[in-house]
Amino acid sequence: MGEDRSRGLRFWFKIHFLVDVLVAVPLMLIPRYVMAVLGIEGSVVLARVVAAALLGIGGESLLGRNGDKESFLGMLRLKIIWSSMAILALGWGVVEKELSLVVGGGLFGVFLVFNLLWVYWYRRLKSLKPKLGKT
Repeated sequence: MGEDRSRGLRFWFKIHFLVDVLVAVPLMLIPRYVMAVLGIEGSVVLARVVAAALLGIGGESLLGRNGDKESFLGMLRLKIIWSSMAILALGWGVVEKELSLVVGGGLFGVFLVFNLLWVYWYRRLKSLKPKLGKT
């Protein structure tokens, strides 16, 4: 994989880790407060499960940032699936008025930006020809 490509993707993996941690840690430690600020009613346990998913996926962004093309493609597939399902869930929450347009739309936008970023990088890496001697 070209160094410029891997450097760019590594940068975005680090940014993804930081965003996930900044959201997940408060959601894990003080979920009632975070949910109240966001105007979300629901289970504290489910909020912590979301925080755990964010920490796991974001953590893998940091830990796996020095991987090879195949490991990057696997991580990107996971990130595309996760962000796509989050977009669906958030949009559904806004439509059913479980989330305000401001909060739901904002979160929707964050997941959409990351989804588009991951799809871009997935396609870019997938289009690279394998090195000689590799299948």
